[in-house]
Formats: sequence, structure tokens, C-alpha cells
Amino acid sequence: MSEQNYQAFWNEVLNIIHEEYKQKGQEDEFKLWFNMEYVKDTLSEITVSVPSEFMWNSMVQKGYVKSVQEKIKEMTGQDVSITHIAKNSFSVPSDPILTQKKDETKEKASSQTISSSVEYKKHPQLDELFTFDTFIPGENSDFAYKVAQAAAENPGGLYSPLLIYGGVGLGKTHLMQSIGNYLYHKKQGKIKICYVTSENFTNEFTKSINDKTTEKFKTKYRNLDVLLIDDIHFLIGKDGTQEELFHTFEALHQNKAQIVFTCDRPVTELKGMFDRLASRIKSGTSVDLLPPNYETRLAILQNELNLMNKEISQDVVEYIAKNVQTNIREMKACLITMLNYAELMKKPLTIEIAEKQLRNTVSQISDSSITIDTIQKVVADHYNISISDMKSRKRPKKVVIPRQIAIYIARELCDYSYPELGNEFGGKDHTTIMHSYEKVVDQLKTDSVLDSTIQMLIRNIKEYKRKI
Repeated sequence: MSEQNYQAFWNEVLNIIHEEYKQKGQEDEFKLWFNMEYVKDTLSEITVSVPSEFMWNSMVQKGYVKSVQEKIKEMTGQDVSITHIAKNSFSVPSDPILTQKKDETKEKASSQTISSSVEYKKHPQLDELFTFDTFIPGENSDFAYKVAQAAAENPGGLYSPLLIYGGVGLGKTHLMQSIGNYLYHKKQGKIKICYVTSENFTNEFTKSINDKTTEKFKTKYRNLDVLLIDDIHFLIGKDGTQEELFHTFEALHQNKAQIVFTCDRPVTELKGMFDRLASRIKSGTSVDLLPPNYETRLAILQNELNLMNKEISQDVVEYIAKNVQTNIREMKACLITMLNYAELMKKPLTIEIAEKQLRNTVSQISDSSITIDTIQKVVADHYNISISDMKSRKRPKKVVIPRQIAIYIARELCDYSYPELGNEFGGKDHTTIMHSYEKVVDQLKTDSVLDSTIQMLIRNIKEYKRKI
């Protein structure tokens, strides 16, 4: 066969496998583990593009690549090997401590690869493990991941400013710093990049005023190539800092610098943000990170184990992935807890041990621990009404809509009957509660904005519960 002769067979095989997974209700698993795009072929080899080296290794280890090979052989009668190209092969090297834990063969190969490339320079403010290669994208984050890569490839272009928003522990800082690490490595350190939290930016600006060194502060921040500012929701109520950030933004934007912000919510929901600063941020691209689905959570945990060169029971990994759903950081912490336990106790991990050791953590973050009071408070705060308004019989639209949304969320997250919810919302009749719930259900069928708002509120409710 000549070049390109396998492409039609490749497409047909992927379609067959996709249909098999769809019929089993496992379409998300197909999208995760068969994320291979045909590139080219020869008589004996097909080359495909995959998201990362880790994903390729996982696809091979789990037998997904082999299953494709076997189906192609069934169709063509040819034994064809499958090779790959990793899309995000531009990550910085791993932590040397982790690299030392790899076997001698892998370590030698890694050293040869690094030594043959340009010398790696570590940026003093960036975590070198926050790279595109170590970020595992899923349906919850794939768009944000691709936009961040595009911003890194073309800094100061279409994706500047870039806002990445979402709940705690979902990877906002990881993606932001991946942009910085990629550019710093690509430019061999010959680029001015600054990563700073909004709190530190505020403290530094305040100190410059007290020390009469504001010109030095302005020179530092207004002459950068890349500015990465974390958690801009911290700036709410800090008028002086917002004013300074606005002028910093204007100077950088005029010089075509790359600007990236992270936030826990969209800019439109930041009450207390200066209009002109908010409008500048909104003039760019905003992408959100949602809690990852089960398959993505599983892939993230497997990636962590791979980075640490550790292995534990698959049952334990799946237990963590199933029970820690909204916060990647907490999920990784649970994994570390299990690894530490196994090392200290000198015994293999079992699902029974995992359930016992993690029961307090899992119970604290489960939906069953969420109360009606928490839901009412978070929803009321978001819509700037009081809890007493929500429980009252007031009928103005600004009260009715938040009340209906709170009832819907309570019904979805808590094990309450309609009469019980009626009691929690000011003694209302159960038919009123049912009507409120069903009205939101109907609206969600056509209103994507409402769906996004409710998902954001649910994230905030779960985060609020963990903080109290």
C-alpha cells in the first residue's frame, strides 16, 4: 500500500469503536482514551497525533492502541504498527527529584533528550511542574486548555487578555503558569515574565506608596512581555489597586504584551470591580474550568502516579476518583494520603483501607453534607437579596427567580421531599415548591445562560461548605 491508503480504514475503525462505546453508555471514555488523530501512513506504519506523552503511554498500557491495531488487521489483513506525535511536546523538564525515581533506562533516555536540546532555564516565580504536558484536559477543560496553548504560541495576539475562571482547585493556576513556562523555555529566559497573586500585587503597590517608590513599581509592571495575575476577585473593594492595574493593563496592551488573569467567577459577576477595568478584561477571551468528569479525574490521578513513579490498587484510584468530584487539589491530596499510609504501614492498599482512611475527607465534601441554609445563603448573596426575602411570600421578579433557583438546587443536591422544602422556604405549600422546581427544569431545556449560572452556584455552594 502507498501513503494515505490506511486513512479510510482508520476512520472506519474509530467509528466502529465509537459506536460500541456509545451503545454501552461510555462515550466519555471513548473520547478520553481514543483521542488519536490520523496524520500519515506508510506500508507498515500509521502515525497519529495525541494530546501528550502521558496520554499515549496510558493508551498503550490499557490496550486501547492494540485494540485499534487488531481491528485494522481484521479489515486489511496487514500488521500495521501505530506511532505517535504528542501535540504538547513543549513542556519543561520534570522535577529532578521525580526524574531520579524513574528506572535507569528512562533516566538515561531523558538525560540524553534534555542535553541535546536548549538549556532549560527555570523562572523564579513559576512552578516548573505546571506545564501543558502535566495538565490533563477533559470535557470540563478542553477548550480552556486549547486557548491557553494558543495564547502561548502567539503571545499578545488574539488571546490577550485571557481570563481563566472556575472554582477552587480546578487548575486555573496550572494553566496560567503553563503559558509562562512555555514562553520562558521557548525564549531561553530572554523574556520578561511576572507571575503574581492579586494579594501580593496589592501589597506591593501599597508598599510602593508608603516607601515613595511608585515609579519603580510602574517601571517593573508596565514593561513586561507577559503578566500573569492570579485571583483577581481579591481586588474587589480595593479601588486604588484597581486603578493602578487599569493603567498597567493599558500600557501592556498597547505594547502587545500577553496578559492572563484567573478568577473564581466571570467578570460580569464581580460586584465592586471598576467598570473600565472590567470592560478591558472582558474585551479579551474568557474560558471556564468546570469540575472534571469521572474519566478525567481518573486520568489525572493516573498521571500523578506516573509522575511519582508509584503504583497502587486500581480499586483505590477509582474510589478516590468517584468520591472527590469538585476539587482536583483535594483529590490529589487524598492520593498522597493513601501513598503515605502505604509507605508508613508497609502494607498494600485495599479499598477497605481507603474507605476507612478517607471517610472524613469524603464525607466533608460529599453533596449529602450540604444544607438548605448554605444553598439559601449562597444564592441570596449572588442575587443581592436577603434570606428572609427568599423565605417570604414576596412576588417581585428579583426575589422570585432566586427563590426558584434555590429550590431547584436544593431539590437536586439534598434528599428533601416537596413538603420538607416548603417548610424550609417559609412554610410554602408543596405544590408551590413543585411548580418552582419544574419551572426551572423547563427553562434549563432552552436557556444555556441559566444552566451556566446554576452550575456556578452549585460550585460555590460546595466550596462554601468546605470553608465553614
